[in-house]
Amino acid sequence: MIALDTNVLVRYLVEDHEAQSKAAKRLIKKVVAADDLLFVADIVLVETVWVLSRSYGFSKSEIVKVMCLLLSARNLKWESADRISRVLAAFEKGRGGFADYLVRQMGRENGCQDVATFDRKLLKEDGFIKPG
Repeated sequence: MIALDTNVLVRYLVEDHEAQSKAAKRLIKKVVAADDLLFVADIVLVETVWVLSRSYGFSKSEIVKVMCLLLSARNLKWESADRISRVLAAFEKGRGGFADYLVRQMGRENGCQDVATFDRKLLKEDGFIKPG
């Protein structure tokens, strides 16, 4: 099994660099042909969402669609597919960023009731509180 870095995943998704995009596709085809797995860490998804949004102008709905397709890919192994599914659902409906909901979900999985934040838009949602 090989772990994917953000730049490889992004090159595969957006095909914006000919040589790197081809290399990413070759790797993925090789893994699929061997019926092997590629590992995707949660942090890679955080970075990927950020890059797709900030660098490539993807909308939230486009990002959710791409992430859902990735989650359904048979040859990708996730750090936690259930966690990412819950985070995607919250991200799709909420006001915050993907990372905000990942922090909240990981906190909940580790016994936390809330996330302390100064982000005003998040303070209107369940699971986020103002510090102090």
